Amino acid sequence: MGHSAYLRLWLLATAASFALTVPAQGQEQPQQQAAQEAGDSGGLLDLITVVASKFDEEVINSLTSTSVVGGERLQQKQASDIRQVLTGVPGVSTAGTQDRTGLGTSINIRGLQDFGRVAMITDGARNNFARNDHGSASSMWIEPELLKQVTVVRGPVANIYGSGAIGGVVVFETKSASDFLREGEQFGGSVKGGYETNGDGFLTSVTGAIKPVEAFDLLGNFTYRERDDYKGGDGNTVDDSNYEVNAGLAKSVIRPADGHEITLGWIGNNNNWREPSTSMPQETDLKENVFTGKYRFTPGNDWIDLTLSGYVNDTKMDQTSLRDGVRWNQNGGGWIPVPKGSERNFDLTTTGVDVNNVSRFDTGALKHTFTVGGDWFDDDVNVEDPLGGAFVYSPSGNREVWGAFVQDKLEYSNWLEVIGGLRYDSYKLESDDGEIESDDNRLSPRITVGVKPFESTGFNGLQVYGTYAEGYRSPSVIETLMTGMHPAGVSFPFLPNPDLTPETAHLFEAGINYKRDGLFTPEDGLRIKAAAFHNTINDYIGLTSLSPFPPNPDPGCTFVPGPGVIPICYQYQNFDKVVLKGFEFEATYDNGRFFAGLSGTYLDSVNKEDDNELLTAPQSNVSAFSGVRFLESRAVVGGELQYYFKSNRERLNEDTPAPDDEIKYSISDYALVNVFAGYAVTDDFRLDLRLENIFDQKYTNYLNEAVGVGDFYEPGFNAKISATYRFGG
Repeated sequence: MGHSAYLRLWLLATAASFALTVPAQGQEQPQQQAAQEAGDSGGLLDLITVVASKFDEEVINSLTSTSVVGGERLQQKQASDIRQVLTGVPGVSTAGTQDRTGLGTSINIRGLQDFGRVAMITDGARNNFARNDHGSASSMWIEPELLKQVTVVRGPVANIYGSGAIGGVVVFETKSASDFLREGEQFGGSVKGGYETNGDGFLTSVTGAIKPVEAFDLLGNFTYRERDDYKGGDGNTVDDSNYEVNAGLAKSVIRPADGHEITLGWIGNNNNWREPSTSMPQETDLKENVFTGKYRFTPGNDWIDLTLSGYVNDTKMDQTSLRDGVRWNQNGGGWIPVPKGSERNFDLTTTGVDVNNVSRFDTGALKHTFTVGGDWFDDDVNVEDPLGGAFVYSPSGNREVWGAFVQDKLEYSNWLEVIGGLRYDSYKLESDDGEIESDDNRLSPRITVGVKPFESTGFNGLQVYGTYAEGYRSPSVIETLMTGMHPAGVSFPFLPNPDLTPETAHLFEAGINYKRDGLFTPEDGLRIKAAAFHNTINDYIGLTSLSPFPPNPDPGCTFVPGPGVIPICYQYQNFDKVVLKGFEFEATYDNGRFFAGLSGTYLDSVNKEDDNELLTAPQSNVSAFSGVRFLESRAVVGGELQYYFKSNRERLNEDTPAPDDEIKYSISDYALVNVFAGYAVTDDFRLDLRLENIFDQKYTNYLNEAVGVGDFYEPGFNAKISATYRFGG
């Protein structure tokens, strides 16, 4: 038996003995208080969100497919990247981009991803960065140590958060001083150190907060994370999977007078990794600065609950080639040498504003929650690559998007809710030289009806709802403006398409919410959300090949023979429709001492253009977690299981390299097993242990394989241990 196997057995034995040999002391507390004593602000039940509706509501009461990863689950996950944060959320999958680190993450909801189909928002700021290449196009970065809570809303019902979210929205909320300081404290600080075995990774996170007066508080955080190349489930090292992260957060809340609150924030990322390539690997430096501001006015009456926010998200990716190579000369044709050390830059600055007001009033027997608002953002894209031609598939340009919405939630008695909404969207897009332009606008309605028909029966707590909602996504800069010759390997033309029609989503959804307390004991609670959905995307935009040859040559596609030039063209075009349908569920049980969760996703898709499955439709899956709190909830031990079902899609290109002959787009099903444990030794000192992929499962990320960058295994067994010390006064 090897050293790694002995280490794994020792860590498992330690976690098991920790759970079994220490007796519980005293009466267990109710689940909400127990979670708070463990260091979480909301426990596992009855988490609050504003994402689905723009006003506070419990997730279980929202007539949407909404999930929240709260503080306690974040603590148990001990995530190193976004993908680990979102694991187990129904309907959600993640893919890497061109790197193997997991830092740059594309989020997929119900088979839709990239170019804004999923709105990725951090503290109110949109993350619109996109870079076209082999792999997922849209990327975002956020250090998990900065996070307080993550909310996911699935489907176009989330379009009140802005244009484009036909797949859904993911909102990352960072920590504030009020989340860190304890009752009565005016200052506090903490230091967290961590180590992980697979890749010899280290973590250091330092937090400080002050609240000298009730009207002002300030929190700051700096996090450093690094890891060497990890080992895949087959035991082999995955080259170019190392990274270095420098992340920071500053957030201040100012309350100048009753009813007025101003929040100012900054989030910074300075990350470094190596992007692998068979022809020209790149040393990559990412610098991201997100500046946010929010003003909320709540004068204490039912008519005004006003929120005004603005942001600037400035993302710069600089790459330096690590090897001599050749690229197609975009100016004069033919192949030219690109020496080692050549640089290219991908810059995106997104500036945006969002305003909304919530009014509450009654008309007869009807109770209204009326929301009206509008939003605007501007994407300014600048790509420079003098020799390499990266500006071909990631062109420079500008897109301006704006919209407005109204929404009314009507409640009758305690059994009927009706939500009606209407959103207007408009956009304008142009190339950096002004030669190509496009624009359009649309109205998108929503209607939801929810009933509680069983309140006087044994099924009290059960709510049934149905929704029809439409969404609208304007074409991105890349999809519209991509033009030039493919710069590497072989050469062929990309063609721009200013005549692209925006995508429109048409969602039918039927779901249930179930909330029951005191099910088996006076302190326990059960929450269940489930939904079946059918989402039709008209005019879906996808990359397609064109032919220059008679008898039916495609317009604009011509072939000029030359060395390394092949007779084909590519262009983003509208497909007639894509249909995505499936079922999701999520259940959580907590009785204070014992807790458990179960979630699952089944997805079926078809592109009506060719009757094939949508390339970005992930595997169906089931996830479960459970655990036990003891020592008056100061300690917790639990485990997780993630099961991914066999895929029916064969490899699209048999020439695409794979780790071995067994893998063809992750056709085989597989299971991942994790274990977690935590112990608050004192009120100010905490230890956490997490064991990931304890059986060294050999697997690849399905979405990475589908777009041609999955020729490597995901991490095998990994043990993480961390210690956190805090102080305050």
